[in-house]
Amino acid sequence: MNIEYKTDIALTVEQFVDVLARTSMGPRRPLDDLECMKGMVENANLVATAWDGELLVGVARCVTDFTYACYMSELAVDESYQRRGIGKELIRHTRNRLGPHCRLRLLAAPDAADYYGYIGFAHSPRCWELTPGNEIK
Repeated sequence: MNIEYKTDIALTVEQFVDVLARTSMGPRRPLDDLECMKGMVENANLVATAWDGELLVGVARCVTDFTYACYMSELAVDESYQRRGIGKELIRHTRNRLGPHCRLRLLAAPDAADYYGYIGFAHSPRCWELTPGNEIK
């Protein structure tokens, strides 16, 4: 297996939806809402991808200022390619694009919560989320 990693290439919404559909994350995302998915792809300003030939097998999608904070919105690897270090390599490629003091932050999928501590992330209990339908009081 010769996986090629690329950063900041222009993914199509179809490629993005396709790789998410081949992961356990697929059902947690609005894959049928192409406008939403298009916005997710087009508004990310740092994307690392993993390719097996012409097939997209992994993606890390981020929003960042490159200096202080990077929010990784997606880390997804095709289920048939998991447990081969592709996720870790996507994180490394993302980190290589960030400044030396930039923190990488993410919200773990329920099934992946233990994975991030295992590979070196520190758990932070300080994350808060305001979901659609809930307003500031």
